[in-house]
Amino acid sequence: MVRANGAVSLRELARVVQTSEVTVRRDVRALEAEGLLDRRHGGAVLPGGFTRESGFPQKSHLATAEKTAIADLAANFVEEGEAIVVGAGTTTQELARRLARVPGLTVVTNSLLVAQALAHANRVEVVMTGGTLRGSNYALVGSGAEQSLQGLRVSRAFLSGSGLTAERGLSTSNMLSASVDRALVQAAAEVVVLADHTKLGTDTMFQTVPTDLITRLVTDEPPAHDDRAATELQALADQGVQIAVAGAPGGNAGAGGDGPPSGRRRRDVPLPGPRRQAPGLRTAVALGAASDQGQGGAERAARVADLRRR
Repeated sequence: MVRANGAVSLRELARVVQTSEVTVRRDVRALEAEGLLDRRHGGAVLPGGFTRESGFPQKSHLATAEKTAIADLAANFVEEGEAIVVGAGTTTQELARRLARVPGLTVVTNSLLVAQALAHANRVEVVMTGGTLRGSNYALVGSGAEQSLQGLRVSRAFLSGSGLTAERGLSTSNMLSASVDRALVQAAAEVVVLADHTKLGTDTMFQTVPTDLITRLVTDEPPAHDDRAATELQALADQGVQIAVAGAPGGNAGAGGDGPPSGRRRRDVPLPGPRRQAPGLRTAVALGAASDQGQGGAERAARVADLRRR
C-alpha cells in the first residue's frame, strides 16, 4: 500500500518480495545507510523528494501528534507585544492557534489558515501579505506577496517546509512557496524552523533557509530506531542551530539550545549507533516499483538496483 506521504508500507514490501517484515525492515535500514532510500513511519520511499508536493489534505493527517507538541513548545518563544512573521504550513497553523492567547501580538503571514486561526483573537493584530492564492496550501505567493514584505522588520520568523538537512537547511518542493519564504526570512531578526522528525534528513528541490540563517529548530523526539534523524539533529547543533525538542523529559531544549523563556534545561542529542549492512536487492526493486505506480516505477527501480550493484 502506498501511503499519503508516498511511502510504501513494510508489510506490502514483505508481501511483494515474499519474505518477513523483520527481513524487510533490516534491508530498509541498510539501504537507507547507503543513501538508496528514505525511511518513513512504517514504510519507505525512494530518496530525494525532488518531485511533486503533497497537498494540504494529505499533510494535515501526517504526524499530527508531533505537530501539536511542536506548536505547544514553539509558542513559548513568542513574547507579549512582539511582531513576528508566520509562514504557511500545517505545523505553523497549529502554532497560530496557540498564539491567539498572546496579548499585543502582531502577526504577518501569507497563510490564509494562519490568519483564520487568529481571526477572532481579541488582542492579536493580523497583517496579510498580497499575492496570488496557491490553493494546495492556502498560501499567498508570487511577486505581490514578496513586494508586500519589502521594508518589513520583525523579531522572529516561524517557518516550516518539506525537508531539513544540516547541509542545505530548510527546503520545499515548490518554487513560488520557496521564494516567499525567503522574503519572510529577510524580514526577521531570528528564524525559527518548525519541523517534525520525519522531515529531518529529507532534502527537496528549492532551498528556503540555509543552515547558517536558522536560529532555532523546534522538533519532536525522534524514535529510538531513527538514526538518520538523530544524526541530522547532531549535525545541525554542531553548526550552531539551537534545538528545542518537544516531548523530551521536562519538555527541554536539545543540543545547542538554551531552552524557551520558561527555563527548560538542556539535553544532548544522542549519536546513532552502527547500522547493519547487506541490504536485500529485492526490497529496493520492490520499493521502486510500488512507490511510483503509473509514474515510471520500473525505470526508477532499475536505477536503484544499478546503484546497489556499484
